Amino acid sequence: MDAQTARAADAASYFLIESKGNWAGPNAGAFLLDAAALAEAGHRVRVFLVEDGVLSAVGTGTPEIERLAAAGVEILVDDFSAAQRALGATKLSPHVRLAGMDVAAAALTQDGCRGVWH
Repeated sequence: MDAQTARAADAASYFLIESKGNWAGPNAGAFLLDAAALAEAGHRVRVFLVEDGVLSAVGTGTPEIERLAAAGVEILVDDFSAAQRALGATKLSPHVRLAGMDVAAAALTQDGCRGVWH
């Protein structure tokens, strides 16, 4: 087994849920940077922005959203949370896509998925 195959075998799947807005303090941005670091280490990472976390995806997004996208992280925005904040798809970063809680539930029930809610 070569090194790349070994890394792929050791890779974990993470589904990280961020519910805090950027103004909630340094931990909100740090959580997203942790997600990027996991992806850069070769793990499969999906981030689901809910509640005030959806505000991180407004416009061109924050530096954290840009880094997540560059690392290949799938970035999902809760459609209900976005609607409650009058954020349609056209107001969001091109790096994200709207998704429902059914997507989160399906991801969290996949074998081997590690879920973390912040």
